Amino acid sequence: MTIVQRSRLLLPLALWATALPALKPAWADAPWPARPIRMVVPFPPGGSSDILGRLVAERLGRALDATFVVENKAGATTQIGTELVAAAPPDGYTLLLGAASSFTVLPNLRKLSYGLDSFEAVGGVADYVAVMAVRKSLPVTSVREFVDYAKAHPGKLSFGSAGEASAGHVYGATLARDTGIQVLHVPFRGSADAVTALAAGEIDFIIDGAITPMVKADRVRPLATFYRRRHPELPQLPTLAEAGFDIETSRGSGWGVLAPKGTPRAILGRLSQSLQALLQTAEVQEALVRANSIAAWQTAEAFRAGLVADEKMYAQLLPAIGVRRN
Repeated sequence: MTIVQRSRLLLPLALWATALPALKPAWADAPWPARPIRMVVPFPPGGSSDILGRLVAERLGRALDATFVVENKAGATTQIGTELVAAAPPDGYTLLLGAASSFTVLPNLRKLSYGLDSFEAVGGVADYVAVMAVRKSLPVTSVREFVDYAKAHPGKLSFGSAGEASAGHVYGATLARDTGIQVLHVPFRGSADAVTALAAGEIDFIIDGAITPMVKADRVRPLATFYRRRHPELPQLPTLAEAGFDIETSRGSGWGVLAPKGTPRAILGRLSQSLQALLQTAEVQEALVRANSIAAWQTAEAFRAGLVADEKMYAQLLPAIGVRRN
């Protein structure tokens, strides 16, 4: 092939290459958001986290004039959905309704393909509010009476949770450790099953936010709220501290919004500003209570710091209550 022939062959290729930018999708250089945004919820549909994720997605969509699509990616105690977002392009079109436990508890249980450094934090959204309740036939009306009764009947009381290393398991085991009582943990497939078992008298107590409707229906007896403030729907119920007990619980938010590492700062800023504003509205705050949570805005920095602190706390707490690394 002569030089002239080679030049004639390469010229069309060069012209085609210069035309490549024109072949990009129309939204590629458009202001964000120019297409639907995916909010990944690493929980099955219907639960508190799903309700929370859909509420946040719907309200962010309004604020940003964007379409949000909620995608439930449950499995492996939030690991599957969390890994999915960690590996997604950092373009602002994939977000995670992240559970604090994905970054505080799971790293202390097994090896993960992601870490907190795999994400950009947008901000903390809400705190989990757990309620301690007992079966109606148990002859106690306060946490103090419960502890005294448990000490008089060592190993006879059982408590249910949503599973091994779930919040309810950790709270119940920590209560037992810090008060010196002996109780039996009964793991269920989820909070709903544990709540049903308590209402039926099959277990003796539970520490879970999902028990609130049963409390309001007078199907179980509440003893205290495992939170720093009283439950908005159960204002007569004392906090654990007010009941006279100093039990170690997590310090970070229960849920937050995160994006893949490398997401542009301008996009994170818009998301953060919109998220903070919507969490300050009474309508959203009331809706979150129905999802067993309390609106608790945290800046990206504060949210991340809380997760780091809690991971270290769980590193010591989990082995102490018998939860071992896989």
